Amino acid sequence: MRRMTHTDTNAALTILSAAESGGRLTSSAAANIRNWLTQSRYEEYRAEVAEHLTSGKFTELNAAFWNVIPFGTGGRRGAMYAIGSAVMNARTVGESAQGLADYFRGRKGAGKLACAIAHDTRHQSPQFARLCAEIMSAAGYTVYFLEGFRSTPELSFAVRYKQCTCGIMITASHNPPADNGFKAYGPTGGQLVPPDDKGVIARVMEVDRIERVPFEEGVRTGKIVVCTEQVDQAYHAAVLEQSFAGSRDLTILYSPLHGVGSAAILPVLKGAGFNDVHEFGPHAKPDGDFPNVPGHVSNPENAAVFDALIAEAKTTGADVAMATDPDCDRLGVAAPVTADISGPWTTLTGNQIGALLTDFVLQRRLAAGTLSSRHYVVKTLVTTELIRRIANAYDVRCLGNLQVGFKWIGLTMDEAGPDLFVLGTEESHGYLVGQYARDKDGVVATMLLAELAAAAKAEGQSLHQRLDGLFKRFGCHQEKTISLTMPGEQGMEDMQRLMVRFREKPPQVLADAKVVGMRDYLHLIQTDPEGDEQSFDGPRGDMVILELSAMGNYVAVRPSGTEPKVKFYMFTYHPPEDGADLAATKNMLAERLTSLEHDLRKYAAG
Repeated sequence: MRRMTHTDTNAALTILSAAESGGRLTSSAAANIRNWLTQSRYEEYRAEVAEHLTSGKFTELNAAFWNVIPFGTGGRRGAMYAIGSAVMNARTVGESAQGLADYFRGRKGAGKLACAIAHDTRHQSPQFARLCAEIMSAAGYTVYFLEGFRSTPELSFAVRYKQCTCGIMITASHNPPADNGFKAYGPTGGQLVPPDDKGVIARVMEVDRIERVPFEEGVRTGKIVVCTEQVDQAYHAAVLEQSFAGSRDLTILYSPLHGVGSAAILPVLKGAGFNDVHEFGPHAKPDGDFPNVPGHVSNPENAAVFDALIAEAKTTGADVAMATDPDCDRLGVAAPVTADISGPWTTLTGNQIGALLTDFVLQRRLAAGTLSSRHYVVKTLVTTELIRRIANAYDVRCLGNLQVGFKWIGLTMDEAGPDLFVLGTEESHGYLVGQYARDKDGVVATMLLAELAAAAKAEGQSLHQRLDGLFKRFGCHQEKTISLTMPGEQGMEDMQRLMVRFREKPPQVLADAKVVGMRDYLHLIQTDPEGDEQSFDGPRGDMVILELSAMGNYVAVRPSGTEPKVKFYMFTYHPPEDGADLAATKNMLAERLTSLEHDLRKYAAG
């Protein structure tokens, strides 16, 4: 593309000003476009920005420049487009890597600099990963590069295994095909937490020049070390160390949902003794378009993803169907309702999988004599309280006063002592057992869920019947999460206004239950039924929890840290009763969840 002259730039700026004054470009988009036209750091993109202006591509420009893409819960994530400050492209990914490099290089006592890098199957993921390797290498880091498609938890493991200063995972998890993302990791193998998160963000915003060393030159000089096979073997061995002995009489249908999962899950399941494992053919091919899943969104939280899997499982006689998201850090499960695999099947929620795994792991640890009252499990504030009740029954601690994001579980592991850590779980289908990583891992979760399913089968039970046993013992817990998408600049403003409304004038009644209290985690203020306020000790974050008059029933509201949406987490509970009709209790709570959803949507629309 030809070099822009001052005349070309001035002509583009004239069009820009006219488009802004005419309402075809928002003021924020115009400001960011102006920066890209005039600041030297964006010189290589200037001609393409100008071409968009002269061609009248104002819709595209508004979408690409309406803000500066932020670092959220796990880094940067968004739609891909060749130019723009609000999207993922070579510039925004490059400045993310450069800022990460500058921050850790500038830390006191930085010592030897090293960075592990991996990527998923999304479009441009390999190119973005190589770009990051070139930048980190130029900044003086030894780069440990995982060639080919590898999982997010393996990247977390690699940071620890190679004793790296930091790590980068190129992925947008379960987002639509148009998206990609940049996840940044610190030296523990966990996603960035304070003060590193704010420190990296500040350096990213300051990036001017992006320095690179060609990838092939980095490999030739030893600054970029391709170590996929070595890390694979060590990672698989670390996962297999978490395995428990027991029955392996289980037929498994597994789907990677067009992502990276098969590279680790198939060898790990084989290593754990499961020989009757079948990969679901229509989802087997790594493909960033995710062609054979509903809506092209490979999210195992979506029950519709399992429709085809359930049909295949019933045809082939599988006992359980499991799927991991494209970067293999989340696990979804479908199983028969009873021990009859030819009967009805349904999916398990993330909370239900977490409860089953918690009970299974604690039970096996107790039987092995490797569990004490000093051990602990970890969950977030929006993860079911069934986890806490199970932990209490085994006389282990449950650390659950955490904001959303597995990075807080990883941080808690290091603060509370990893040697006493048993399991970490969050409602969005994320689980970790073992000390080898500091992020959720769909691989270890798949292995342990298979072991649990085999144990249940040996006892003549399905996973759902096993869950019913927990409900009878600890009370019936039913949860649901919904999201209201609010894209673009207007959506961000709408999200902020909605959160202010919840704080200043929350609903008084939800699903025929009174709202009897509110906890505002942004200001750490709680309000009682009389409206009196007092401070409380908790993790600060943009979240509100509304307590309902029915014991153990509550709603949490928070804006997503990685996507333009507000999330509502609804929790219903009925205490255990001898001889109670569990099916009737489930139906009652399901109706309450439906009413809660209706009332929350109505409140948000008002």
